[in-house]
Amino acid sequence: MGTGAPPSTDPERASRAPTAADGVERLRDETDTERLDRNLIELLQEVRVVQTGVQVLFAFLLTVPFSARFDQITSFQRGAYFAALAGTAAACVLLIAPTSVHRILFRMGQKEYMVQLSNRLAIGGLLSLAIAMVAAMLLVSDVMFGMAAAIVIGLATAIAFGFVWAALPLRRRRDVRAARRRR
Repeated sequence: MGTGAPPSTDPERASRAPTAADGVERLRDETDTERLDRNLIELLQEVRVVQTGVQVLFAFLLTVPFSARFDQITSFQRGAYFAALAGTAAACVLLIAPTSVHRILFRMGQKEYMVQLSNRLAIGGLLSLAIAMVAAMLLVSDVMFGMAAAIVIGLATAIAFGFVWAALPLRRRRDVRAARRRR
């Protein structure tokens, strides 16, 4: 419900003030069930966005060994290719899993479990995707510019993923938790 919305007549909501539950401040006027519904919908939407890119990358990587020059790549390039392929396959498994979990546990009253498990699977899928992308950048830059440039580009890519996908949100998470402890 938005700001200025009339108070709810829902007995479950009316009996609970929007206070801290499980250490998490309630910022919305919603029941636990509504929160779980929203969390699951948001998570499945996020995963849906990432899945398409991962599947396109995987499909592309599957065609690479059949190209004319693939038999001429170095062992380093072969390793980078396989890391990209394996990382993308792992990302596919982990990022598609929340949909499977949802379908199998549909209407079983397991929404909290689904949200928690699917969150972990999505984080693992993003980590696998980052590994695949770093490996793909290593492979392409080694073919185009040589080993020294490939290492620099691979490191820069890994640092970018680590900073944007992990360090920034983890730092904010730490700051929010610290602010909550001070209250």
